Amino acid sequence: MLYQHFATQEEIDRAYDPMIGRDPAVLVKAWRERSEISRARHRVSLDVPYGHSLTERMDIFHADAPYVDAPHVDKPQAPVHVFFHGGYWRSLSHREFSFIVDDLVNAGITVAVVNYALCPQVRFSEIVRQAQAAVAYVYTHAAELDIDPEQLSISGHSAGGHLCAMLMSTDWKGIFGLPNQLIRGALCISGLYDLRPFPWSWLQPKLQLTGRDVQEFSPLWLPCRVGAAVKLVAGGLESKEFERQMSAYSEHLSEQGQTVTQQLLPNVDHFSILEDYLNDGCFVEWIKGFHASDKI
Repeated sequence: MLYQHFATQEEIDRAYDPMIGRDPAVLVKAWRERSEISRARHRVSLDVPYGHSLTERMDIFHADAPYVDAPHVDKPQAPVHVFFHGGYWRSLSHREFSFIVDDLVNAGITVAVVNYALCPQVRFSEIVRQAQAAVAYVYTHAAELDIDPEQLSISGHSAGGHLCAMLMSTDWKGIFGLPNQLIRGALCISGLYDLRPFPWSWLQPKLQLTGRDVQEFSPLWLPCRVGAAVKLVAGGLESKEFERQMSAYSEHLSEQGQTVTQQLLPNVDHFSILEDYLNDGCFVEWIKGFHASDKI
């Protein structure tokens, strides 16, 4: 067996290729058009650099109104949410995902939509480092961004869900000199937490994962260092591997005493799951729930 019960690359490819049956050009075109509308609708600082490379940029959508439910009501700063896009670590950018900010900005939450380098232009480890650098930048530049650094949450879709899990396993104090509790909550949407199938998959020519990469960057095998609530979701129309990975990571977190919830959403696939969250208000309610929590 190559991985779990999979004996061939073809089996792994079918389980881990969510584009089967989808037209990627149509999907991405729709996201880009909606994102252009969102960028025109809100007050946004485009391509704010959070590092020295040209790929280390984020679009910051500034909160429209005070967040009245925030516990720090005496402070004018808004809570902040940091979003990481998907694309299996080898495609897409922040510009396709501006559309996720609308409800959050309207609710008084500033949103940073993060861009990062892609494989194979960079090693997998560099993507993780850039995700860490993005959160560190937001936290340390809170005053100029007019945000409350104690009200920082994160989310990500697909590869972005993996990056959020890696951020929960980051030694923030040891690497950046920041509090290990700087993240208030994480929402991982259709994330990948065990990288072992990917060296055997259609993605390997792009990802070029080594055995060491798999070991060091699989959240399923790493300690969780941030004691914040984690919410995991997957779509009922995705392959069973996404549900299995979600359940395995949920169990891994629970064994460490983490507050974690998981949910399998019926009738949505790997891409429509984003639509489901945005259409029924689930996304903004969950993020607001992180900021209303007394966990940290």
